[in-house]
Amino acid sequence: MRVTTATVAVARPYRLDLTATVLRRLSTNVVDVFDGTAYRRLLGDPDDPTLLTVTQPSRDALEVRLEGPQAGALDPHAVVARALGTTVRLGAFERGARRLPWLGRIARAARGVKPPRYPSLWETACNAIVYQQISIHAAGAILRRVIERYAPPRTVAGVTLAPFPSYERILAAPDDELRAVGLSANKARALKAVAAAIASGTLDEARLEPLPTADLLLELTAQPGIGPWTAAVIALRGFARLDVFPMKDSGATALLRTLSGDPNIAVEPVIEALAPQQGMLYYHLLLGRLARTGEVEL
Repeated sequence: MRVTTATVAVARPYRLDLTATVLRRLSTNVVDVFDGTAYRRLLGDPDDPTLLTVTQPSRDALEVRLEGPQAGALDPHAVVARALGTTVRLGAFERGARRLPWLGRIARAARGVKPPRYPSLWETACNAIVYQQISIHAAGAILRRVIERYAPPRTVAGVTLAPFPSYERILAAPDDELRAVGLSANKARALKAVAAAIASGTLDEARLEPLPTADLLLELTAQPGIGPWTAAVIALRGFARLDVFPMKDSGATALLRTLSGDPNIAVEPVIEALAPQQGMLYYHLLLGRLARTGEVEL
């Protein structure tokens, strides 16, 4: 089995635990796994994947290990820079958060969290579409059923994890089968439309990557099933565009009111105070929610 290891420097402050937490969203995530010490996931071909293992032995660096068929072809530095935001500096967000006392308290406790990024446009779009207009826990349960149905667990280097299903699997799936795992008819259609667009090259990550954020959002919303909220989530979680925040999110608005203690707080002034890194508010709201439920310690 091919193995590649590397010590990767990080832009301090850096916390692997918090970054892995906001990537995962929920402790029930079976693709992105964090056991308190090591972050693990499978990359590449779901039928013959490569295992990524990341630990943080010091404040300054991560230890990265790749095991499997792609281990020699993948650059560990590039893999964790994308997945775990190792090179990102957040000065603009931190300065803005200090002007908002309630957010400043959360930001100080969460110092070191970085913006994660899914490994592919396909995985990003799947997550964004499944999470449309339902609770985070309901969406997580549905996505887990999709993963378990279309990407059986694989064992690599003695570790058994669920890979993320390929777009080819979803494109070939019968509509009634997708409905049976909990997807609505609209979401099943949207997933198939994205899968078809990726297969045809209409949605091409390499072409979208260099676009300015405004143009990226226009390209995404031209796709059936992707509205402004979904496009913003894809831009943030799939392209690490910190200059977007998913607006008109009732859950985020409710969290903003709860965490700020102001039932009348307006989202727009908060976003303006944090620009051009307002996307980090999304991750801090998530950490604030998890802290309130005791799922994470800040």
